[in-house]
Amino acid sequence: MSFERFEEFVEKVDRIDRPGSDIELRSVIAIDHDAVHRSSTGPLSDRLILVKDNIEAVGLPCTAGSLALEGAPVRGDAELVSRLRAAGMIVAGSTNLSEWANIRSTGSSSGWSAVGGLTANPWALDRSAGGSSSGSGAAVAAGLVDVAIGTETDGSITCPAALNGVVGIKPTVGSVSTVGVVPVSGSQDVPGPLARNIEVAAEVLAVLSGDLDLIARSRRIDIGGLRVGVARAWLTGHTATDRVFEEAIAIIERNVHSVRDSAVPETASNVHEDEFTVLVHELKSDLDVYLANRVASGTNRPRSIADVVAFNHEHANRELAHFGQEIFEMAAACAGRDSDAYRLARWRNVDWAKNQCFGPAFADFDVLIAPAYAPAWKTDFVLGHPSAGGKVTTPAAIAGLPIVTLPMGLVAGLPVGLSFVGPAASEDRLIAMARRIESALGLVDDSSWRPTFRQPSRG
Repeated sequence: MSFERFEEFVEKVDRIDRPGSDIELRSVIAIDHDAVHRSSTGPLSDRLILVKDNIEAVGLPCTAGSLALEGAPVRGDAELVSRLRAAGMIVAGSTNLSEWANIRSTGSSSGWSAVGGLTANPWALDRSAGGSSSGSGAAVAAGLVDVAIGTETDGSITCPAALNGVVGIKPTVGSVSTVGVVPVSGSQDVPGPLARNIEVAAEVLAVLSGDLDLIARSRRIDIGGLRVGVARAWLTGHTATDRVFEEAIAIIERNVHSVRDSAVPETASNVHEDEFTVLVHELKSDLDVYLANRVASGTNRPRSIADVVAFNHEHANRELAHFGQEIFEMAAACAGRDSDAYRLARWRNVDWAKNQCFGPAFADFDVLIAPAYAPAWKTDFVLGHPSAGGKVTTPAAIAGLPIVTLPMGLVAGLPVGLSFVGPAASEDRLIAMARRIESALGLVDDSSWRPTFRQPSRG
């Protein structure tokens, strides 16, 4: 059965995913043709999974989408990959992503990497698959696999889950190992699953986190006793999306103890500025250490972020064809974690998130809800990434809190997502609530909830 399923996966990748195929989805960067032999017997035996190509796995390249890491050997399986294999899962391949997890440039286009090209959205091929776990979301939506692993620093699981119409779980930071994952920010990075439904996502999260009681514990939670806060400060501002969210609120009201508006604050510009400072400085320190440990000395491969900047200039015709690398240049020039500016920015960020945002909110509510993003936008290499909602992600990213996102409906034929945010280590609660609301919405088990691979159009 394992070999048959794997061959079916390879055939479908050849048919719809590769450059030159019928659709050219470009969600998969590489396939491990020995994947079945590397798997073992476990509770999730014979299930295929893809991992984002910033996660080290034997048999896969782990390029982070960058030509700079092409051909650089992985050191072995990342800890999370070892857990997946031990559970019996077949790590079939790696997924395309926004290069370097979308941290290279403020003008980047989500879903593009020099190695993998541009991932398309299966619902409409001229629309964004989101960032930075673009390929993971698109591959699941297209039916290549039932589940894939992404990583999130700020929005990178939540966004592709919403835009591709699948379920995404961004766990509590620290609950899933990042050993063997190309880093952006040690204080905000976390891997998590994107899946066709909440049950599959939860099963894989239990393996990733080693919390084997997670599913049973989530089933014991009384959803009817939960107090739910509506985070209106995190509305997308996209009228049709926010209208679908209001319809979802009406469904939630019938399933929980209470639903009331929450006074969570807007995320002010100074909070975003502090987070950016934190990410730039942590990128410098964390990526420098990663590259120095992975890439052998004496090779011509980059061993620091400054080396990557130089490499990109040397290969500008491919690496800098669509946008620059100004964030990498800033990181290369900064002092990293050994900076007072960094330490103060991180302190202010955490103080705001804990004491002004989530402290008051979770005194009154068990779960906060908000729309995830507006519908997928058209990819634009000139103008870059538009403002499309996503206000739910930054406060949770700074505080390291979990987010579960599931499909809540369609807007103009494109999926939009509903996000649940809880306190640290409340994944069981969020999964329990998502399970009930996913069932009440009735989307993911509906045969019509399938991507259409709509061809590019004008307008």
